[in-house]
Amino acid sequence: MPMTAETRKALFTALSAALRRRSPPMVCIKETASACEFIGNIPVLYGSRKKIVPGMAFASVVVHRDMISFHFMPIYYHRAEFAAVAPTLVGYLKGKACFNFRNVDQIDGKELEALLKKGVQAWKKLGYVR
Repeated sequence: MPMTAETRKALFTALSAALRRRSPPMVCIKETASACEFIGNIPVLYGSRKKIVPGMAFASVVVHRDMISFHFMPIYYHRAEFAAVAPTLVGYLKGKACFNFRNVDQIDGKELEALLKKGVQAWKKLGYVR
């Protein structure tokens, strides 16, 4: 069954609001009605050509027709640590760093906050934010 516009908006709002609460130190580089993206606040070398980018990708929320994707880069590096903090949310992890949600009830607010807090700590430790 396709998602309703209300469900899509509620999911997007919940996830993007949680990300906004974590900035600063994260910087919002894109915010539209269907996507938002946050990066670290320190320019870093990235890729095989070592190109300087304005900040390391932290997280983004993207609206799709039948789901909302929440891309969370810190979990790519330390999956076991993050799984301990947010065991329910990890159940919606598809791939290495992408969560797919179809219902507002799937998001545990406390786990999401703990996940984001731990992600900011990881980015500070890696030198991607001050």
